[in-house]
Amino acid sequence: MKRKIEKMTIVRTLVLAFALINQVLTISGYNPLPFTDEDFGQAVSMVLTTGASLWAWWKNNSFTQAAITADEHLKDLRK
Repeated sequence: MKRKIEKMTIVRTLVLAFALINQVLTISGYNPLPFTDEDFGQAVSMVLTTGASLWAWWKNNSFTQAAITADEHLKDLRK
């Protein structure tokens, strides 16, 4: 029985190949990506900020005592 290769295995392999090719080109003196280090830093910062914002927005953030009590009650109901 033949099994299929998982999609994420292919994605990880392609990302690794891209990173390795990029590294070889950079060491050789070529800049394969049209970004400066500053542009890259800003992009990483933007991605982290967006990810943190979405994560904080998506999760249930209970600050009041009533909300914390309701969360505990909900956990008890789910057990």
